[in-house]
Formats: sequence, structure tokens, C-alpha cells
Amino acid sequence: MPEPRKIDPSRSPRAFYGAELRHHRERAGLTQQELGEALYVSGSFIGQLEAGTRRVQEEYARRLDEVLDANGFFVRNLAAGQTSRYPDHFADVVEREGEANEIHEYAPILVPGLLQTADYARAVFRTANPTWPPDKIAENVDARLARARILDGEGAALVWVVLDEAVIRRPVGGHAAMTAQLRHIADLSVRGRIIVQVLPYAEGAHGAMQGSVKLMSFPDAPSLAYVQSIETGRLLDDPLTVAQCRHLYDLARAAAKSPELSLAMLEAAAEAHEMHNDYDLSQAHWRKASYSGGDGGDCVEVATVEGVVPVRDSKRRGTGPVVVFRAAAWAPFVRAVGAGAL
Repeated sequence: MPEPRKIDPSRSPRAFYGAELRHHRERAGLTQQELGEALYVSGSFIGQLEAGTRRVQEEYARRLDEVLDANGFFVRNLAAGQTSRYPDHFADVVEREGEANEIHEYAPILVPGLLQTADYARAVFRTANPTWPPDKIAENVDARLARARILDGEGAALVWVVLDEAVIRRPVGGHAAMTAQLRHIADLSVRGRIIVQVLPYAEGAHGAMQGSVKLMSFPDAPSLAYVQSIETGRLLDDPLTVAQCRHLYDLARAAAKSPELSLAMLEAAAEAHEMHNDYDLSQAHWRKASYSGGDGGDCVEVATVEGVVPVRDSKRRGTGPVVVFRAAAWAPFVRAVGAGAL
């Protein structure tokens, strides 16, 4: 059996609480499995409490005091055991994400937190909280990215996401950040880490227009639903309510494009955002294109910047528009022009 991982009790109040739990358990001569049996939970549950990755509920704190003869320590310091890097309304959701074997989500506005890149998440936090200092924004971004660990490794949960087309069109953080975000989602899909579908504008009205919904299923517990609004959310366990949420999600999924067509939409949207990037052309080295006419009529200049090829009319330097091609698309375009196909 592997050794329990080391705990740094100075890391946070919750880490201190977990370290004390391990100390009391070992003093009582109990294994994690044996203590778990006394609390009617698994040994891994006790391990999560000790590692500080799971919040302690009052019922367990009282039982720990009884079983470990801790003189009320665990109830007295319960606040430390319940601290979380996530908002109160969302802390339990994060913990249940880690226990779920299936997660289904419909996202009408934002990329789901599980799938966000650092730049995308940073833009979300900065625009919603413009007075936050940089270190608080960085702390929240780190916490959000940490949730993605459930997508890695064998036995990872099935994550099935339906994105409204608005999610992939809005350039959150700018076009460069959005390009990277969409390619991250596409990469997760190609690698089989998630299933993603896009619900296009063309579908018009659909069953899940009331808002976002996340559904979580567990191998040994009833399913849960999570719905949210601005700075608040509710974790629902009523079976009838969860079933209704599941019905709305199923309607959205049925109206969405297939995973294959959705992947193509993601890749096309990423390319569209890439073409809108605000490239810094101030240091670009422009040269006359081979297609330019020698009589001064057709005078085209090109440059290469960040893997793209900007093209401009040399007679309107600094005032005319610049057309940007992906580097891989430039050569085929020139060939097509030379062949008279364009």
C-alpha cells in the first residue's frame, strides 16, 4: 500500500485541519480504511479530508471527535476544515465534480470553467471584477485551471458539453486568446477527453434557452444538477428537479450539431478569430510580391509576421487595409491566382 502523501499544514487552514486529522488517526492506531468504516465512508474519503481536498461537514466532525477522542477539536475548528478557494455557492460543486463519473453541461454564454484556458479565464475575472488586484485575479485563475485535473488520467469522468454558438463567436480576451481557447477545446475533443457539440444560431429557439445547466452522475449516489446566475448558484438534488434539468439538457443536445460537425465549427471559428488578430505590423519587413505588375498598376506588398502573411496595396501604405492570410494558406492562394483560378 502506498505511503500517504506528505501534508504541509502551513499551506492553508484546511491543510492544517487535515494534518491534525491524520495525527489523531495515527495516534489512535487506525488506518484510513478503519476510520472510514467508523464514519460509514470509504478510506479514500478520509484520505481526501487529510489531504485537504475535501471539505468537512459538521456530521463528520462530530463523529471524528467521538471516534478519535479529540476533545471537541474537529467541531471547534470546523470553519478551518470548510475553507475553500472557491466561492461558497460553488465549493461543493467542485468537490462533486471530482467524484462524478459523468458530467453533462449546456453553456449558453461562456466556455465552461473545466475547459477554460488561462487567458480566457483571466479575461472573465478581469472584466467582471475590474478593481481586483492582479494577484487576486491570478489566484482565481489558478483555482479555475486546477479543476481541469479531472480530465486527465485513466478512469477520467465522461464530460459531454453543449456550447451555444455565441460561446465560440464572442472574442473573450481578444481574438488571439479566443483562437487559443477554441483550439484547446478542439484538442480535448480530438484526444477523446471530452465530447463537445455546438448548438448553432440557425436552430432558433430551443428547450434550454432558460440558462446554463450542469448535470453530474455518480456510481453510487443520486445525480445532481447545478444552475447558476450572477455570483450565485444552486446545487439541486431533488430527483424531479434533476430530471427536468436533464430533459432541458437533452433538448439542447438534440438540437446541436453532431460531434464531428461541431469540431469542424470549432476549427473554423478558431481560424476566423485568428484572422481578426490585431497583429503588430510596426516592425514588419514589407517586400514587393512576385504577383505585382511591373507598370506600377498592381503593386502588392507582403510580409511574414507570427505565422501569417499580411498583404497590402503599396500605394496606400499606412492608410489602406491589410489582408491577413495564414502562412499555410498563402502559397496555395498565390498558385490559384497564377493559374487564373481566382
